[in-house]
Amino acid sequence: MTTRATRTATSEETWSEGELAEVRERLRHEIEELVADISRAEEQLASGDASEGAGDDPADAGAKTYEREREIALTLNARDLLAQNERAIARIAAGTYGVCESCHKPIGKERLQAFPRATLCVACKQREERR
Repeated sequence: MTTRATRTATSEETWSEGELAEVRERLRHEIEELVADISRAEEQLASGDASEGAGDDPADAGAKTYEREREIALTLNARDLLAQNERAIARIAAGTYGVCESCHKPIGKERLQAFPRATLCVACKQREERR
């Protein structure tokens, strides 16, 4: 007779093809949104005129610079998330999705459902953050 803990551990470790397909679809949808966001942000950044604000007072110029830097930072973050999503899809295809890259133990479904791009189990992630 199996205990609830044993069943939970097994269900935490094993991913069905249907579950993987759902995760893959979720990641692909996020990729589409990120590509659109990046494209929009790059268009806005590119359309910014260098001579724009030539007569602005220092406060206006500072606010515009801050906004531009913020947009650049958000675009870089979106690019990073895009790369993480693409890597997660590659891990699904390679059969390594859900395996911690550090200790090679299962990451856990609950963590991956909350953060499907995770590459480390909770214990390894906590160790990494303490360093």
